[in-house]
Amino acid sequence: MIGPLVEPGLRLAFSMLGDRGEAEDATQEAITRAWKRLPQLRDRTHLRPWFLAIVANQCRNVRRTRWFSTVRLADIFRPVRAAATHVERVDVARAMAHLPMGDRQVLFMRFYLDLPIEEIAIAMGTSTAAAKGRIYRACHKLRPELQEDDL
Repeated sequence: MIGPLVEPGLRLAFSMLGDRGEAEDATQEAITRAWKRLPQLRDRTHLRPWFLAIVANQCRNVRRTRWFSTVRLADIFRPVRAAATHVERVDVARAMAHLPMGDRQVLFMRFYLDLPIEEIAIAMGTSTAAAKGRIYRACHKLRPELQEDDL
């Protein structure tokens, strides 16, 4: 049941932690926690956002225990919708690195994991309207970073 969600969970963890080993450890811990809490899940149609929320929370716990916090997007975990060129991937990765963690997380779930807004809202613990607003604001914060080099 959780098996197909491991790869998206691992991608999310890597986007939040920037280290493959830590991402694998966080995902494994999230799988264990999800397995233990599976009987508490009321609506099985919300399994994916529920699991990704557990992954995100585990990553936050890992980051809290670190002395520093970095987030990188690497070529190891390619996005579902790959950018057209290597230069565009680098520009997006650089621009994403300048965003706050919450904005990176919501953009990653929407555009890299290609989650519907309803599932993002469940994973974030907010309403659909709040998730849409968060994505909109994050995109607007990202846009000037991408256009800066074009000037």
